Amino acid sequence: MPKLAANLSMLFTEYKFIDRFEAASRSGFQGVEYLFPYDFEPKEIADKLNEYSLTQVLFNLPAGDWDKGERGIACHPERIEEFREGVSQAIRYAKVLNCNQLNCLVGIKPENVTEEDAFKTTVNNLKYASEKLGAEGIQLIVEAINTQDMPNFFINSTQKAIRIISEVGKDNLQYQYDIYHMQIMEGNLARTLTDHKAVIKHIQLADNPGRNEPGTGEINYPFLLKHIDEIGYEGWIGCEYVPKTTTEESLSWIKEYNLV
Repeated sequence: MPKLAANLSMLFTEYKFIDRFEAASRSGFQGVEYLFPYDFEPKEIADKLNEYSLTQVLFNLPAGDWDKGERGIACHPERIEEFREGVSQAIRYAKVLNCNQLNCLVGIKPENVTEEDAFKTTVNNLKYASEKLGAEGIQLIVEAINTQDMPNFFINSTQKAIRIISEVGKDNLQYQYDIYHMQIMEGNLARTLTDHKAVIKHIQLADNPGRNEPGTGEINYPFLLKHIDEIGYEGWIGCEYVPKTTTEESLSWIKEYNLV
């Protein structure tokens, strides 16, 4: 049976961020993820995780100025030092939060940067991050994001992600498969999950269109979640969707799909 983690950047936004841990636990979640923890001291978050017996499943490396539309800087040749500083910051948080997996959003390719230079910069940055995280026993993952929601995002398909992972060549760099993004970009969800199950270390879900909870769109989640179980996936699945109403009301799909 899949292990579901609440994405606290998307779910329980009816509450202040620091109060979402209690709400997630109250709703039956045992793991949480979110975009970034850096607006808080790591101990403040760790105390919430301990208080509610929650596992910190995942968060992202620093990704530039999010409020100004930046979505990662790993493909930006002129910001290598900033990227490396972000790796150090993320490691510091991960150790306090007992989080053994971090995601790297590689970013939107700058217009003045060639595909070749962006690829080379991404590979070199991921090599650096993999080595630093690996020394601390932390897994690094990268994800592909659809270019409708995020135009010009540099990794936008499973094949490109796999190519970059192969080029980096580090055992602790793997793939985060986001069902919503890849339904938009390539479809063929079940076969892709099967073909690349060895390199997929984290999954996220939402339905399409709308990025709402499973059961609100075109994706056959009863089949797909069963398939994920049948192929032997043992990692977490992050619930990274926008509830159509309240978070608590949106969670009815979990019982409908017999996941509790």
